Amino acid sequence: MQTKHVRYILGVLCSGFFCASVQAVDAQLQAVLRNPQALKNAQEEGRRASSFCVNCHGKNGVSKQQDVPNLAGQNADYVLEQTRKFGKGQRKDEFMQGVISLLSEEEKINISLYYASQNPRPGTPNAALAAKGKQVYARLCQRCHGNAAHGNEVIPRIASQHMEYLTRSITRYRDRTGERQEPQMTSAVSPLKDADIEAVAAYLHSLP
Repeated sequence: MQTKHVRYILGVLCSGFFCASVQAVDAQLQAVLRNPQALKNAQEEGRRASSFCVNCHGKNGVSKQQDVPNLAGQNADYVLEQTRKFGKGQRKDEFMQGVISLLSEEEKINISLYYASQNPRPGTPNAALAAKGKQVYARLCQRCHGNAAHGNEVIPRIASQHMEYLTRSITRYRDRTGERQEPQMTSAVSPLKDADIEAVAAYLHSLP
């Protein structure tokens, strides 16, 4: 099973107290996912706990700010892992790092499950630009993010994401600015020109 494989890899790469905490939280997340009533309760608690997120990420995880990512429909495992990366400084954003430090592990789990249950909203960018972006996506991105760009436990859903946010994120990976640290992404997007990035962002923004 893919999820078990991911957990095994995390266990091999980690050690000490932090890794033990990660494995305990992952076990809690999986336990909630296996229990329909517990999942429903967690999503409701996550809705309440995420009230402070609305100003940036929007109601139900659909952001009204084009440079702030949508969280609606994002994979719960992925969202949870990103909270850890902010905590460790592997993702850099002073505001996000400060906010996440105030959350308990249970709140992080609940918020992740709540946003995963919400519906993203695709956009309608320029059709010709999106068609060009589809070709770029198929060549460089599809093998990891999937045919529909929905990702998995360790790879983000990027379908329906804002164009501005996607453009900025991909550019940061390509230019090695340090805000995002994922060697595979940096390698994959390194050959892209600015026009390619704009095109693939338009295509992804249009996907349901």
